Amino acid sequence: MSAILKTLLAIAVFSLAAPASAQRGDAPYWASIRVTRLNMRVGPAESYRILWVYKRKQLPVKVLRIMEGWRLVEDPSGQRGWVLGRFLTTDRAAIVIGNGPADLRESDDSGARLLWRLAPGVVGKLGDCDQGWCAMNAGGRSGYILQDRLWGAGEP
Repeated sequence: MSAILKTLLAIAVFSLAAPASAQRGDAPYWASIRVTRLNMRVGPAESYRILWVYKRKQLPVKVLRIMEGWRLVEDPSGQRGWVLGRFLTTDRAAIVIGNGPADLRESDDSGARLLWRLAPGVVGKLGDCDQGWCAMNAGGRSGYILQDRLWGAGEP
């Protein structure tokens, strides 16, 4: 086998292994749902009863335990159950919590221009958080939101 072919094969193998290895880290950690439909079960096998069916891609979850290909997760409502790890991603997401809309501002300052008001339950891609503010993109709308209005930000 030529050196170039061996190198390309090695790159392919390592690039395919990266998402799986990211999910084998130590718990707890934040993850989000990768698919449009995900079954949460009462135990770590497909023979266990389905507790909940998620139909919301990118919903953040907290991974509490790892057992082979399964993850014990907690959702934003506090519900806990087991999901297949391959249906999760370590891409960070957050959901707006609290009462009333949350302000999405132009910069990380309460006096910054108001861009949008996000209703509780809105899910978006989470960026970096610093000094109580997080960068967030929800439905193509980007800005900064107070960290205490998000579930999925901060330490798991």
